[in-house]
Amino acid sequence: MADRDALTTRALLASLDPDYVELGFLGPEFTDGPLEWPGYGAARSRARERTGERESVVCATARVGAGAADVPAREAVLIAFEFGFLGGSLGEATGDRIEAAYAHARAHRLPVVSLVATGGSRMQEGTRALTQLQRVARQTVLTRRAGLPQIAVVRDPTTGGGWATLAAGADVVLALPGAQVGFAGSRVRPAGAEPWAYTAEGQYAAGHLDALTEPADLPNALGRWLALLAAPPAPARRAAPPHALAAGPLPADGTEAVRRARSPERPRAGAYLDAYFDWREEIRGDRSGGTDPGMRCGFGHRDGRTVAYAAQCGTATRPAGFRTAARLVRTADRLGIPVLTLLDTPGAANDAAAEQGGAGPAIADLFAAVAEAGVPVTSLLIGEGGSGGALALAAPGHLWVTPDSYFSVIAPELAAAILKRPPEEVPATADALRLRPQDAVELGVARGVVPGSA
Repeated sequence: MADRDALTTRALLASLDPDYVELGFLGPEFTDGPLEWPGYGAARSRARERTGERESVVCATARVGAGAADVPAREAVLIAFEFGFLGGSLGEATGDRIEAAYAHARAHRLPVVSLVATGGSRMQEGTRALTQLQRVARQTVLTRRAGLPQIAVVRDPTTGGGWATLAAGADVVLALPGAQVGFAGSRVRPAGAEPWAYTAEGQYAAGHLDALTEPADLPNALGRWLALLAAPPAPARRAAPPHALAAGPLPADGTEAVRRARSPERPRAGAYLDAYFDWREEIRGDRSGGTDPGMRCGFGHRDGRTVAYAAQCGTATRPAGFRTAARLVRTADRLGIPVLTLLDTPGAANDAAAEQGGAGPAIADLFAAVAEAGVPVTSLLIGEGGSGGALALAAPGHLWVTPDSYFSVIAPELAAAILKRPPEEVPATADALRLRPQDAVELGVARGVVPGSA
């Protein structure tokens, strides 16, 4: 259902906080604008009469999350588009308001939540309207540098520059189901273009949105995200590694280590995340057209603070998975949030599609993201540690291992094949590789074997 038909902008603001306070920015008089477009001033006047607004955005401060269970309300700056005012288009006065709202957010150390519903730049103001996108982009960058979170809610429709700046560039992007979303509006798309690609569902499938959120759930969802990302500043203490969920003796030899790590009964990332966090929210996709269900990333609440996580799920990690993890690490680093990574993969995906999808560059970028992180990163190997595909997610000097894991430069079967050894020599090859968890500790690769849960 179209958001503009279901919930007015003012009603949306009130649903987040009935006591929201509008930021009183004065706008210019309703002239015909820089191009002296005939009738433009009259059109703006009619838009004001119809909507009660002076411009296509309403900016306010609000305490979001008061109704969310188990999370405190957080004050935020809200930038809400009014689609009824000339299609929510961006003109110079819109840019003035957005710039002032971001400046207010930085001055008061507040997160920014953009509630976007726009048709793009205002053609009656020509390129002067188009250049507002540069102003908006600069404000988002300055706010990112200030270490303040930005969350976008994609409403119906979100197209053009509004999608390509405020919405798609946010740290977390939520969308209302059924919304029209895309850089190209409905009247300027190529003939025969697939309509689904321009929907929230299509953008979600492509990894450009983090979640689809029903309007009724939006106050709670935003409250949880703000509680995670906009907590009061504090030193980023290192996250403790989780306890092992499958206790038992250390493996006697390499073959046993591999067998236990590959067992389908072994606890996987989902079980570790559930046991570690009180509650959590996930991000999704690499923002480059790809997703990998074998890499779960997000932010969780534990012991009164936020910890970011990136967790492999036991499958061969695809380029989109590495890029999503790198996005997670860099976002956490900017916001001063410690990171936990869970390693569990037989290795990086190495099929032709993975190579063409940039496996090498994606792995290199994740190595760089972890290496340059200013916040502490803690890593736990919970299963298979397959070569560079696992190592890219590991914190140097802060890797721990579980008793049912192994870490190896290469799988023993592949090592035997490369060395031209017969299959019966695979066990001896596994022993020679010293891939058991206790071997990783003795070799100085891991700090220790984590104890089992109490």
